[in-house]
Amino acid sequence: MTIQRMDHVGIVVDDLAAATEFFVELGLELQGEGSVEGRWVDRIVGLDGVHTEFAFMQTPDGHGRLELIKFHTPAHQGGKRHAPANTPGIRHLAFVVDNIDAVVARLRARGAELVGEVESYKDSYRLCYVRGPEETIIELAEQIG
Repeated sequence: MTIQRMDHVGIVVDDLAAATEFFVELGLELQGEGSVEGRWVDRIVGLDGVHTEFAFMQTPDGHGRLELIKFHTPAHQGGKRHAPANTPGIRHLAFVVDNIDAVVARLRARGAELVGEVESYKDSYRLCYVRGPEETIIELAEQIG
């Protein structure tokens, strides 16, 4: 077997504290924080002068993890921040929640906005997309029926 498991998804953010608070509000647990810099990390990511801070977040069941990364250096070189859901590349992360309306309300209080609407898929799920930190699309799914 080539792959043992998927370890985590990394999200680069400008405001590490706000992103961490957002995912804590969503229900993830902070596992740890730290920083890295040095030639070894420069060689891994293919950039010069890397200095980052990071926070590792974990889902309550322990199976899903996020790494939130703030690059202090080098400076970001632009890019499409408000990409629509059909733009190629990683577009969204999906989380199953207990009460989608309550979660959406809590996240909206932190500045998140619905991309579309909360809708039902057959009699199995209520679903929606929310824009979270750094315009990351978060899919919320509440199992019903």
